[in-house]
Amino acid sequence: MTSDQRVGGSSPPGRTNYFKSQRDILLFNESVYKFMYAALNEAERALEMDEVPIGAVIVHNNKIIGKGFNQTESLVDPTAHAEMIAITAASNHLQKKYLTECDIYVTAEPCVMCAGAILLARISNVYFGAYEPKFGAAGSLFNLLDSGKYNHKPEVYSGIYQDESISLLKNYFAKKRN
Repeated sequence: MTSDQRVGGSSPPGRTNYFKSQRDILLFNESVYKFMYAALNEAERALEMDEVPIGAVIVHNNKIIGKGFNQTESLVDPTAHAEMIAITAASNHLQKKYLTECDIYVTAEPCVMCAGAILLARISNVYFGAYEPKFGAAGSLFNLLDSGKYNHKPEVYSGIYQDESISLLKNYFAKKRN
């Protein structure tokens, strides 16, 4: 498997709610791009701290109420993923554990832990940039968010700023290898 195949890549076959092409992405309104861009800014913060560049924001009523970026190295905590930090911030902001009227925007496909947290928080919509074939749990390796086995099923959309998300990850890992 090449490094191009390991980071990002195209959508898994047979996924109906995932984007099939750049044209499909154009169907979204401007706010989707605005919030995914905010997630990219969080990913760049992670990069500045020499962390895996993944960022996330949580939106409620068209306003960002939680944001996070990977901090597993700096916090010496394997659970300090961007999504986990953003969910905690959003829950604290709303003072409730269920984020049913919220959406999450994340630069890379959530892992099993983060997908579980998204389900437990009952987030309505999940938007992500790049697929993560090694750890992805929203269609790549697993699909926890669309399994139908849980009492909550968010809508999942991918491919928004996919190239930018992949580029951040590829550059980070290329630098680490060198």
